[in-house]
Amino acid sequence: MNYPSRILEQAVNAIASLPGIGRKTALRLALHMIQDTHHKASIIADALHKLDTEIKQCKKCNLVSDDDICAICASTTRNKRMICVVENLRDLMAIEDTQQYSGLYHILGGVISPINGIGPDQLYLESLVERVKNEGVEELIMAISPTIDGETTIFYISRLLAPYDVKISTIARGVSFGGELEYADEFTLGRSILSRTPYHQNGLN
Repeated sequence: MNYPSRILEQAVNAIASLPGIGRKTALRLALHMIQDTHHKASIIADALHKLDTEIKQCKKCNLVSDDDICAICASTTRNKRMICVVENLRDLMAIEDTQQYSGLYHILGGVISPINGIGPDQLYLESLVERVKNEGVEELIMAISPTIDGETTIFYISRLLAPYDVKISTIARGVSFGGELEYADEFTLGRSILSRTPYHQNGLN
């Protein structure tokens, strides 16, 4: 496609670099911002700049945050003796949307996946052990997708935490095998957390 403006072409290229956005959609969005009279482009640019330069990572659970400690970890109403372990931010947000969980979280940053070259040292496992060791945690809920890599990760964590007096449970399998938590409906996901089962019942102890 021939663009009448180099600036427009650069904007289209930048927007199209985002996942799930093709060049036609990127062009439509860019043209919309050019024709907009409410300065949406400037507002979006400012928000994205802050996303790049000001957003932080919670020093306890690894959630994105405006401060060093996120609002969930800092809350005085959350159950601090319970930690829900998730793969990523999207899974945490999906669980929060169910309004069925009142404890804390720990984002691993992925799962152990030898085929993809991801080992335990590339995940936030050491900080999880420290939290269990020092914060009086009584239960870990493994809200990890039940794929082979997910089950491997749960098994590894259970062995890692064997020296500590902490209950490990997994969410009930209401979420389809191999399915991503973020795509599960809120009712099913919420019910699967409330119906969680002790990990040793899964036959991998």
